[in-house]
Amino acid sequence: MELPVAVQQALGDTAAGVSLRDAGQASQKELLRMVLLSDEQGNLQVICRRDDLIDLEQLNKQLGRDLRLMKRREQLRVRERAGLKALPALPSLTGWPTVVDERVDDLPAVALELGEQNLAMVMPAEDFRALTAKADRRSFAVAPESINVNLDDHGRDRDQFHSAIKKFTGLRIQQRLEDTLELPPLPETAQRIIHLRVNPNAVMGDLVDIVESDPSLAAQVVSWASSSFYAAAGQVKSVHDAVSRVLGFDLVMNLAMGLSLGRALKQPQDHPEGYVDYWQQAIWQAQSAGILASMMPRGERPVFGLAYLGGLLHNFGHLVLAQVFPPHFKLVCRSLEVNPDIDSSVTEHYLLGITREQIAAQLMENWGMPDEVTLAIRYQKNPSYDGSHSVYARLLWLGRQLLTARGVALGAGEDVRQAFYDELGLNREQVEEQFDELVNSKDSVMAMAGMMSQ
Repeated sequence: MELPVAVQQALGDTAAGVSLRDAGQASQKELLRMVLLSDEQGNLQVICRRDDLIDLEQLNKQLGRDLRLMKRREQLRVRERAGLKALPALPSLTGWPTVVDERVDDLPAVALELGEQNLAMVMPAEDFRALTAKADRRSFAVAPESINVNLDDHGRDRDQFHSAIKKFTGLRIQQRLEDTLELPPLPETAQRIIHLRVNPNAVMGDLVDIVESDPSLAAQVVSWASSSFYAAAGQVKSVHDAVSRVLGFDLVMNLAMGLSLGRALKQPQDHPEGYVDYWQQAIWQAQSAGILASMMPRGERPVFGLAYLGGLLHNFGHLVLAQVFPPHFKLVCRSLEVNPDIDSSVTEHYLLGITREQIAAQLMENWGMPDEVTLAIRYQKNPSYDGSHSVYARLLWLGRQLLTARGVALGAGEDVRQAFYDELGLNREQVEEQFDELVNSKDSVMAMAGMMSQ
C-alpha cells in the first residue's frame, strides 16, 4: 500500500526510512498517538505513547492554559482537510504548535498508526525527533501500570474513600460516610422496596401501592410499559396493568428502585463529550445484564431482577462522584475525553485516589442494598473477580465489552476470551446474535432512557 499523499508530504525526506506493518504487529510500547486540544488561545496538539494517560491538569498548569479535547466536528474537519480517516502523530499535518511527552524520546523506534487498513508506520527514533524538532518537550503523560487501582480488596475501599475525602476537602477527622458525603438518605421509595424484597409474603398489590404513592414514578412505569420495546397489546392504563400484563413484578420492583436512587442525586451539568449519558448507560447495561442472565444454564443462572438492577445502577458512582468532588469532577470529565482508550477506573484513581465503583459500592452497602448488587457494582471492572456473587459482576463486565464493541460509547473496551464465555456457560455465537439485535433496537433503548430522565 502507498502512503496517503498528505502523510508522504508530512514525512518529507524521512519517508525513505519508514516501514509499513500491521498495527497489531508493531511494538505496543512504541505506538504513539496525537491528540488535538483547544482553548481560547488557540489549537495545540500533543503526542505521547499510545497507552499512556495524558495528565491534562498537569499540562495546563505547565502551559498556563485551559486546554480540553477539541470538539468532534472540528476534529472531523481537520481530518477531512488532510484527506485522512485518522491523524497519525505527525505535527506538520496541521502545522499547529505541538508538545511531545519526554518519554517518547526514550524509545528506540516509534510506530504511528495510519487508520488505513489497520497499518502502522515504523521509523527510527532519530527520524521522528527530526520531524518534531520544533515541538516543545514536556512531561505530561503517565504509564497506566504505575497507577495502582484497587480492583480486588473491598475492605480497603473505606480507607481509600476517606483518604480521597481528605485530599480534596481538607477534612482531617474521619467521619461517618454519610456525614462526609453530605448525601441524602436512601429515598423512602427505595427503602420501602428493599423491605418489600425481603418480605416472603409480598404480593403484587404491595408493589403497586408503593409505585402509585409516587406520581412521577408511577407515570414513568406506565410510560415504560407502553414503549415500543415491549410492544404491549392494547393500551397500558395503570401501574397495576403495567405490572400484571406487561413488565412483571420483578422488573417493576427493580425499575422503581433504580429510578428512585437515580433521582436522589442531581444529574451533573458537565459530562465527558463522546460518552452516552447516565440514563442511556443505565438502560444499555440493564438490558444487557438481563439478556446474559437469561442465557445462562438454568442451574447456574443468577436472579434476573438482581442482574437487571445491577446494570441499571452500574454507573451510579458517576452521580455520586459529581456530588462528592464537584470541583474535581470536571477534571475527570476532561481527562476521560483525552484518554478514551484508558478505563475510567485508572483515570479516577490517578486523579482522586478512588474510583466511582468504589464510591457507589460503599454507599450501596451503607444503604443496605442487596449484596449481589453492591458487589456487582464494586467489581464490574474486574473480569477475574471470583468472590461472593461474582457472576453478577462478570455479567456487567461482559455486557460492557459487547456493547462497546458495537459502538455504544461506554468507555474503553477489552477483548473477551472464549474461556470467559465457557466459565459462564454461555454460547458465544448466540450471545453475539442477541447483542446485535439489542443494538439494532437502539431507538427503543434511547426512548426508554428518555423516559427515565424526565
